[in-house]
Amino acid sequence: MQLQANLITPESFRPFGQVIQASVDGKTFDREDAQLHLQNGIPRFYIMRLQHRGRTFHKITRHQQCTQCLGALEGREWLIAVAPPSEAAAPAIADLTAFRIPGNCFIKLDLGTWHAGPYFDSNVVDFYNLELSDTNLVDHDTCDLKSTYGTEFEII
Repeated sequence: MQLQANLITPESFRPFGQVIQASVDGKTFDREDAQLHLQNGIPRFYIMRLQHRGRTFHKITRHQQCTQCLGALEGREWLIAVAPPSEAAAPAIADLTAFRIPGNCFIKLDLGTWHAGPYFDSNVVDFYNLELSDTNLVDHDTCDLKSTYGTEFEII
């Protein structure tokens, strides 16, 4: 199945998290800043190097113990597919949404937001990643959409 990626906006991404854009130095903290949930462990901020990912996927993941922030270095554009948080063991196919994210902003995924990506067409892209130090060990709930629904997805 194909998912059309639309340019991300704060309004269109609100069901999944936040779009974090540049603000003037000295601005006080407000609702436009990332509303982080990192108190369940040791925060980990690192540069994640991803090799050619293409645009197809059949697995989607969520983190229920922390928020996650992602942004590409060097102003690179990238793609992500998301579905809103839910109690279900798999997101509903109808809820899957794809976004094109310009290199001048970050995203913050809300607790439990299903996500597949980052995806991109280049050979290598480096990403800033903020999550907990053990997120990939203890808070990595993945659904195989191919075995659950018999399909895989392509972001176009």
